[in-house]
Amino acid sequence: MTNATPLAPAIKGAPDHYWDALETGDKLRSPGLTITEAHLVNWAGLTGDWVSLHLDAQYAEQTAFGQRICHGPLTLSAALGLMTQTGYFTHVVAWLGLDAVRATKPVLIGDTIRVEAEVTLARETKKPEHGVWSLGYTVFNQHDEVVMNFTSSFLIERR
Repeated sequence: MTNATPLAPAIKGAPDHYWDALETGDKLRSPGLTITEAHLVNWAGLTGDWVSLHLDAQYAEQTAFGQRICHGPLTLSAALGLMTQTGYFTHVVAWLGLDAVRATKPVLIGDTIRVEAEVTLARETKKPEHGVWSLGYTVFNQHDEVVMNFTSSFLIERR
């Protein structure tokens, strides 16, 4: 039964993508996120990472950055989270890991980050109900400067 009529289109919800929705070479782009002081403070509270470079404005002014910067793992986690907003990660069975993480430029309070990811591997597994995606992530700031890159792999349900 469908809810579509000639006058009213079908109601659509969140995308329902499985492993076969992406193949090697496909590219995804996330929405953006503006990093705020609240992100830094909440990350520090959540993780116990109370380093002065991130939380002490007077200390950070004396560093090479001249101001507080975002925690690297916060940038990484935000990038993974932003990519889930594309709708392609609704059938993740397991996160398999992370490789080759490089922070290439600091993320400052007020910077807006976004992510582009390329599927570097889409392969079947021995189990017909699962496949693997490996993606190369590139995180950009609002000036289109690369601030981080890494690869991440996921076990995904197949139809």
